Amino acid sequence: MAVKELKPQRGFTLIEIIAGIVVVGIITLVVTAGMGPLFKQSVNPWQQVRAAELGQSLINEILSRRFDENGSSAVGEARCGETGGPSCTTIPNDCSNTSYREEASRENFDDVDDYHCLELSGNQVADTLANDLTDDYRQFRLQVRVAVEQPDRLKRIEVTVITPQGQNIDFSAFRGNW
Repeated sequence: MAVKELKPQRGFTLIEIIAGIVVVGIITLVVTAGMGPLFKQSVNPWQQVRAAELGQSLINEILSRRFDENGSSAVGEARCGETGGPSCTTIPNDCSNTSYREEASRENFDDVDDYHCLELSGNQVADTLANDLTDDYRQFRLQVRVAVEQPDRLKRIEVTVITPQGQNIDFSAFRGNW
């Protein structure tokens, strides 16, 4: 009687399959854990672009206003601080007193000093660009400080945009009395 040769069986044992699954799981865990910080970093450029849009928009709005409440916007009239002109408004360094501000709301701000100590968040931030952008900018915050650099001549405007991740992005501009 002839003996049949048995063909070797192909495949994996249960132990080999379980070991393979464990190795693949560990590799997946290491790769995804390493990618977590990369996902956060990929959000930063988008937030920085949005912050730049907000900051530049608010700086442009402020620079379009006149230098001082007492200053004239008419051609040929003396500006505040000039001979024959009124004295310029004095603004405090801290934000505890905003009584110098004659306008109560941002819609009525007509000079650079009115923006000193302005803080915006939520829907107020979106109004800096357009009303229909509220959802895109809801978690951003804006802070404005105005400082007198050269009395009667130059004011520094500082706008800080705070992103949803808490990153501060600063913008500065100067407004001259000329």
